[in-house]
Order: sequence, then C-alpha cells, then structure tokens
Amino acid sequence: MPTIPSGKYQLKSLHEEIALFDRKLAHAQSFETFTDEDQRSSAVAKLTSKRSLLVRKAQQMIDEGIEFNALDRPKSLRPEDEAEIVVPAAIVEQQAEAIFAATASDPMPSPYAGTSLDYQASLLEYKKKSKARAN
Repeated sequence: MPTIPSGKYQLKSLHEEIALFDRKLAHAQSFETFTDEDQRSSAVAKLTSKRSLLVRKAQQMIDEGIEFNALDRPKSLRPEDEAEIVVPAAIVEQQAEAIFAATASDPMPSPYAGTSLDYQASLLEYKKKSKARAN
C-alpha cells in the first residue's frame, strides 16, 4: 500500500473527504431508500467505518504538527463551543464597494486600441470630421 505524504494540502483534502462522508451518511440515514433496515444499517456502518479511518488519519496528521486552517475542518470535527464565523454585512458591502470603485476608475483597455478595429477611436475621428465639415 503506497504511503501518502503528509502536508497541509493532504490534510485539507482529508478534511474535504470527511465532510463528503458526513454528507453521504446524512443522505443514507435520511433520504436513500433501502428494502429493509438491515441494508440501511449495513450501508451506514460501512460509511461510518470509512469516515472513522479518515478521521484517525487527519487527527494523526494534526498531532504531528501539520498546520491547517480551522475553517477547512468539517463541521463535525469542530468543537461545539466554537462560534460559527459570521462576516457582518457591512464589511461585505465595504469590500464590494472598494472592488467596484477600483475596477470602475481603471477600466480595462480595449485589446483593439491602436488598430483599425478600435471602435471608440474611429467614432471620435468620425465626430471630428463631421464637426469640421459643418464649419
């Protein structure tokens, strides 16, 4: 069996897999149809054993001291007393306004600027010629 190298990206992938198994378990317990409860319980047991193996690997990597972002951890592995991170709407609006202001003040130049396909330049040139003819 190949050895998986330890690193923060592998730990993040493990956390994503654990979150996937959490969703699979919830689906199997609530929505998936089985002919009888024995099949449901065996399917849930299989998913739970696979998930527990991933949790052990992730905990081993954390114990080794591999750094990780607390936001990457699945909700099922977060402590209960940890408050859910909520970004205030005012901060989101400020960031959106700053991004809009930065992009609106510095529009992206046309890829056709300076060529015969430059529509804006040809329009300005046409207006200048029509003004000169009128005079």
